[in-house]
Amino acid sequence: MPWSFYLIRYRNNMTMNQNSFFSADQVVKRDRIAFIQSCWHRDIVDQLRDAFLKQFASLNDRNIDTFEVPGAFEIPLFVKNLAESGRYAGIVVGGLIVDSGIYRHEFVATAVIDGIMKAQLDSGTPIFSAVLTPHDFISEGQTEFFKEHFITKGAEAANACAETLAALEKISE
Repeated sequence: MPWSFYLIRYRNNMTMNQNSFFSADQVVKRDRIAFIQSCWHRDIVDQLRDAFLKQFASLNDRNIDTFEVPGAFEIPLFVKNLAESGRYAGIVVGGLIVDSGIYRHEFVATAVIDGIMKAQLDSGTPIFSAVLTPHDFISEGQTEFFKEHFITKGAEAANACAETLAALEKISE
């Protein structure tokens, strides 16, 4: 293909991405929050989801749609699609990325966080990460520790989401 084809395609993609950016006043008018969780180590990540749902309900009356993806690596594309849909005031993601000895989990964690941040900046939709990457997950007692820790992180994610939306409402007035 000639280089001009790729340049035109690049410009078209840039235009499409620019058109999906939403201002703060557009975002805060939305009545829904998306919660996405990876299903790898579901028993632990479910704790985060449940704590988020409980805490957010006490802070804000927006409806919450929950979604599941197989693993953390699938989160960024799903986030991007939800953010560009224009339906959500915020998107919260939860997951657990562990060093399984097969690959370096830092690479997965970096790809996930970079993808989430790019979707947030490209769309203007606030995105909150509760995707954790522990240094030690395999040692004895760590599973129980992280089940409890994810309850705390779920509540913290709910607080961050509610506080950010309140701040956006102030600047959009």
